[in-house]
Amino acid sequence: MTDPGHASSFAGPMKIGVPRETASGEKRVALVPETAAKLVKRGLEVVVEPGAGAAATYADAEYEKAGAKTGDPWSADLVLKVQKPSAAEAGKLNEGSTLVSFLYPLINADLVRAIAGRKAGAISVDMIPRTTLAQSMDALSSQANLAGYKAVLIAAERLPRFFPMLMTAAGTITPARVLIFGAGVAGLQAIGTAKRLGAVVEATDVRPETKEQVESLGGKFLQVTGVEIKQGAGGYAAEQSDEYKKKQAELVSDRISKADVVITTALIPGRKAPVLVTAAQVKSMRPGGIIVDLAAEQGGNVEGTVAGQEVQVDGVTIVGHPNLPSTMAGAASQLYSRNLEKLLGHLLSKENAMKWDFADEITKGCVIVHRGEIVNAKVKEAMEKAGAKA
Repeated sequence: MTDPGHASSFAGPMKIGVPRETASGEKRVALVPETAAKLVKRGLEVVVEPGAGAAATYADAEYEKAGAKTGDPWSADLVLKVQKPSAAEAGKLNEGSTLVSFLYPLINADLVRAIAGRKAGAISVDMIPRTTLAQSMDALSSQANLAGYKAVLIAAERLPRFFPMLMTAAGTITPARVLIFGAGVAGLQAIGTAKRLGAVVEATDVRPETKEQVESLGGKFLQVTGVEIKQGAGGYAAEQSDEYKKKQAELVSDRISKADVVITTALIPGRKAPVLVTAAQVKSMRPGGIIVDLAAEQGGNVEGTVAGQEVQVDGVTIVGHPNLPSTMAGAASQLYSRNLEKLLGHLLSKENAMKWDFADEITKGCVIVHRGEIVNAKVKEAMEKAGAKA
């Protein structure tokens, strides 16, 4: 189904709005001057809230030089954000306008309803299909790359020993041992970064097909055998059986006790993060050990993780930073901005009207609300199930 688009809800060219992020600790901005210039050249009007890019090192003057204007972004046809809007921000959406951001709509039903209630639209970048065609728009992957890299740097900075092997006149110091749970984008980046720093790296993942990727980066793959493995969809891992979890625990318990650093990256869309490391396994690590839990915001892969805090457990530090990409806001914003430019390039016609082609896989996957109607099948199903249980 194709819904005829419109060039703009207002007179003149379609307007793109970029608000300043208001979520605690968020330093990224949805559009950087480099990308704003490309959109302006395409014939779009770009309005950036004053100071929106400051925390990511992009000054208002740079946006103005790129052809953007500073002003009220909420009057735009398309409002581009990083974090999901607060209730107050959702209330600023105009009828007929469309919000583009990370929404995680499978677990934010009230927000989805609020946007629909404004007779506005919502495009959730975390729902973009992880396909070859959509690779350049995949904001989850671009940000996960940064998270995996930064997780290793955090661990290396906090670990009270060297990552690489060190040979000195006083003797040899053995390299640090790093164990990584999950060989998705974040996990693979963590493997590569830890190897470049000279660590001995092991990794485990529920998807056997990731073995080759782990080994290509110099890591050793730890694989559960003798039990059925459920296949996930869209590049994600699936929730595994209790039998699998038991086998995995047996496999990794010995490796955790020998690891200096553990990094966990496992997420399941619309679900609480699976617990992969128990309290007992944490205590089995040597004092001074570091755990970086990249699933902290979704409940954590590690028993004892507290989102936004560093917790000490018997001399082991568990880092639960909820937003590592924001700690590299300049680069993270640049990558996210490019993702959005590619997405808009796919969704807009040559005349800069939204195509709203729901036969298209990308549009069908990421458009959650259209003109006040919840149109995404997965989101509607999740909300119906939640309503039935209530």
